[in-house]
Amino acid sequence: MLFSGYIFDVEGTLVDSVQKNLLSLQVCLGDFGVSVPYELLQLYSGLDGDQTLQLVAPDLNARERQEVLEAQGKIYEAKYLGSVKAFTGVREVFEALREGGGRIALATDCKGPELCHYRSLLNVDDLIDAMACGDDVEHGKPDPRLVGLALGKLGISAGQAVMVGDTPYDAEAASGAGIAAAGLLTGGFAKQVLLEAGCFAVADELLELPAIFKAGQRSRSGT
Repeated sequence: MLFSGYIFDVEGTLVDSVQKNLLSLQVCLGDFGVSVPYELLQLYSGLDGDQTLQLVAPDLNARERQEVLEAQGKIYEAKYLGSVKAFTGVREVFEALREGGGRIALATDCKGPELCHYRSLLNVDDLIDAMACGDDVEHGKPDPRLVGLALGKLGISAGQAVMVGDTPYDAEAASGAGIAAAGLLTGGFAKQVLLEAGCFAVADELLELPAIFKAGQRSRSGT
């Protein structure tokens, strides 16, 4: 394998939750009297929540933004979380990477009931060597600290690791932590957007990744 450490985002990468997350945020903003098109929210999917609100709802102050995020979390958990599904092939991919000598970490902004639910869906705790989540850091991606924490827990050098995510913010966080990035199209971003953000390869789905890593495709031309 090209890498010895694989750091995975969760939402939009391992579980199909992007649309539901964005819908819950759109509904919540509406409850606060702020109308934001879904297409605009999609542009910032995966970005730190407070940063997203500063961009899509600039009239909200810091306290109001926090209230929105707390309310959105409750709406998402109550209305959407139960219908989230894992993407096909997560365990198969993790097993392939482990068989190649790789170590695996999760680096996700989510926490609490969401993270517990996702872990139950994925059923790969026995294949995961480390985890960094929203309980561990204050700022979400593209801040690199979450990825850096996962890297430190894996105990490998930055040059040996790759971050797998579905947004440009995952790639930017990886770059900030000094590691390579690979992208997936499952988060709603175009291939070119992910390449321009720093991904050396972009796959349509998770199951394509082991072959990409094994072949060592490090060009910016993607898959």
